[in-house]
Amino acid sequence: MKTSQWAAVSAAVIAVGTFVPSRAYSQSTPSVPVGSLSAFPTVVQTGTKPTLTWSISYPSEVKTVVTVGPTGTVTPKVDLYVDLRVLGAYIGDGTSTGWYMVQADRKVENATTFTQFFSGKQTSVNPSTVYYTQLVHASRPLDIRGRVASSSSSSPTAWQAYYSTGTTTQNVRALVSGDVPPSYVPAFSNQATIKSVLTGYIDASGKIKIGPMDVIFLFELWGTDYTQSYFDMQDLVVLATFRTS
Repeated sequence: MKTSQWAAVSAAVIAVGTFVPSRAYSQSTPSVPVGSLSAFPTVVQTGTKPTLTWSISYPSEVKTVVTVGPTGTVTPKVDLYVDLRVLGAYIGDGTSTGWYMVQADRKVENATTFTQFFSGKQTSVNPSTVYYTQLVHASRPLDIRGRVASSSSSSPTAWQAYYSTGTTTQNVRALVSGDVPPSYVPAFSNQATIKSVLTGYIDASGKIKIGPMDVIFLFELWGTDYTQSYFDMQDLVVLATFRTS
């Protein structure tokens, strides 16, 4: 009696474990190895076994393919696509109606000016949304900047200053998996702390836990005095995921 092609492959999968191709595009979902499996012959006699062939590709670490500069600028070493998500825009008085408008801009491919990819309050943030996708060529830096409105108006006319990667202030931090997020004074008013904002993206030891090809950006947008209660590094949180295709 012969078994079917499907039965032979199914038996092979059971024998060595299930390989599920996957790519992590969110820091809350760790990346896994990508594998392939084949069996030969695909039709076998009862009592015989197919020859199994498999291969595994382990995910790269982001710092092997990009350079994360000391001021937060990220420069690919090879051509890579980047997806930008906004994980939070936690600035306001901490009430449901007291959030302030936040804008996020990007500059890539040696552009001379920034272009906006997000504008809204915390209530409009959707962490699963990719707000921007772009192929970034090797040696061309990615810069991100943000600013916040001066009031909780939904149509603000006055804004605070921009803070961006590429500057030397402490207002922007770029972190990869295993890094320790900054810890300043408690968050302003009754806002959430940076660790609570990063719930799902931080492990039990307090270190950043994101995908191996992710970089997370933390912004303080209200001012530069890190001894003040407003300096909590959660006014804008951006996740950049790099990929080859």
